[in-house]
Amino acid sequence: MKTTPYSEIPLRTMGRTGEKVSAIGLGGFHIGARMAEDESIRIMRYAIDNGITFMDNCWDYNEGASEIRMGKALKDGYRNKVFLMTKIDAHTAKTANQQLEESMRRLQAETIDLLQFHEVIRMTDPERIFRPGGSMEAVLAAKKAGKIRYIGFTGHKSPDIHLKMLQTAKEHNFLFDTMQMPLNVMDYHYDSFEKKVLPVAFKENIGILAMKPMGAGVILKSNTVTPRECLHYTMSLPVSVVITGFQTMEILKETIESARCYTPMTEERCAAILAKTALAAADGKFERYKTEGVHDGTIHNPQFLGEE
Repeated sequence: MKTTPYSEIPLRTMGRTGEKVSAIGLGGFHIGARMAEDESIRIMRYAIDNGITFMDNCWDYNEGASEIRMGKALKDGYRNKVFLMTKIDAHTAKTANQQLEESMRRLQAETIDLLQFHEVIRMTDPERIFRPGGSMEAVLAAKKAGKIRYIGFTGHKSPDIHLKMLQTAKEHNFLFDTMQMPLNVMDYHYDSFEKKVLPVAFKENIGILAMKPMGAGVILKSNTVTPRECLHYTMSLPVSVVITGFQTMEILKETIESARCYTPMTEERCAAILAKTALAAADGKFERYKTEGVHDGTIHNPQFLGEE
């Protein structure tokens, strides 16, 4: 890997896209919540200055505040230093186009590097996205127009829904560039994305975006693992980037240090960590995004999906 001011954090290839992105990605939710705007901009620019090149966001994060703040942070030459991803909730072509246009205005971006379908969390979602008049029509048109470069999807509820999305895409002669899913030290033990989805995505050379390495912080409350163990475990999986949130500058600096000192875990080390978390993980209580609706934005706001 070439040495530049932006490569102290390892760079990885994002699947078949060939894009090089930082092994750690900045999660967009927290930069729009519970902190002042100037502090969030300072955090984002510090992250970029210290090697984090993957920027995550979503149309619905904090009623648009996350995208607006990121758009401001990416001014003054910062936009060309990052790989910019955002997500839409829409299931109709009309609403998808509206959400994409709004995201681009907020982010002050002429092009989005990666657009993902957000919260594919119901078994019916794949067919709704791919049906005639569905949101995939608008997204493909946007890619043809040069507004976006790559297309992916996310979800946190069940690995079976991810597999359904992949199968539905194949039935429509489409292959996703990326997919995002929760991968962490507890997922292995309960309705596991690592066991069911990760091997399929890896085989198909889809860019694998890991999220919730600490289960939105809940895993740490189990008192079984440290933040660094959580981060290094997920980084040791065959993923392109591990997306995590930074509520404070202190957390950002600790994460950067953890990424810089990272070496892949041995099979024995991974097994030891999984053994420590097995009992706590057994019923999914530390992965609330799977077992509860607290993380399901589109369940609480069905209007995000668009009118039938």
